[in-house]
Amino acid sequence: MADNPFTLKDVAAKAGVHSSTVSRAMNPTTRHLVSDEVAARVLRVASSLGYRANRAAISLRTRRTQTIGVLLPDITNPVFPPILRGIEEELRKAGYVALIADVEDDEEQYDMVKQMLARQVDGLILATTTRRDPIIDFCMANSIPVVSVNRSEDNERTSSVVHDESVGMRIAVSHLASLGHRKIGHVAGPQHISTGFLRRRGFIDAMALAGIASKEYEISDAAGYTRASGRNGGLALMSKRPDLTAIVAANDLVALGCYDALRELGLRCPKDVSIVGHNDMPFVDLVAPPLTTVRISHHELGAQAARLILRRTNGEDSSIVDIRLKPELVVRGSTAPPRRRK
Repeated sequence: MADNPFTLKDVAAKAGVHSSTVSRAMNPTTRHLVSDEVAARVLRVASSLGYRANRAAISLRTRRTQTIGVLLPDITNPVFPPILRGIEEELRKAGYVALIADVEDDEEQYDMVKQMLARQVDGLILATTTRRDPIIDFCMANSIPVVSVNRSEDNERTSSVVHDESVGMRIAVSHLASLGHRKIGHVAGPQHISTGFLRRRGFIDAMALAGIASKEYEISDAAGYTRASGRNGGLALMSKRPDLTAIVAANDLVALGCYDALRELGLRCPKDVSIVGHNDMPFVDLVAPPLTTVRISHHELGAQAARLILRRTNGEDSSIVDIRLKPELVVRGSTAPPRRRK
């Protein structure tokens, strides 16, 4: 017996509607074109018959696969799974699925984008975007709808969903300044990525806004958003300025690396040096001490990015949109007033 012996016409006949109505009701992107009562009846009949729409046939007819490619820079980084969940949930509502790839460098990205194009994805969501990204050049040359998430390009050639990095740094510095800190360091993220660049610039602006002169603070650049890079950046920072009483880290993994650096130096957090992270990734409330950090809405980043790419692929909106979500500070045990040193 065939896996699906009933046809679209069978569903239409039993539901008492035209075949085109069944087609619209079965497709989440066109379901709004029929009344709720009719859509519910069609779906009920289709379910009772065990009918499933032939996605291959629909793709041939519409020239769309209802598949969105998603490129991530490091799936093991706890920041990205909630972003991905937000993307997948929104795509699922519209009857789309995500084709996900974890890539490390430009060569891998080019190869994966080409493979996704061969599978006829309708658009791409990139969490891998750099400030001057050749992948965007490639996508634009091939007329592929693209949305960046969590990161953005300098020249804003494509829509993006990010957090307001300047606000994040401002609330981090303001918190430390309110505790009495003035000798504050920053372990910055990679400068070829918008998050690293903008948080570094945001830190400098926030220090000026707090009335803290440049001679009172220090910046060290981390090679990557990893704990090991944070350790190295923290050690470099403290070797240049052993008088620092607080550190603002570019992200939570970098902050955990700064914890390691302080331990190596025989210093305690927050008794000797306070630390603020960025992202509020899972479990940073369970480390010792629990990490004060700038919380960003990872799930909402993904959901907003999915909504943007769906509007682009459906031809509803081709304008460049820059969505900036507002971060918030979560105060925990890694920050305290500076200790008076003898």
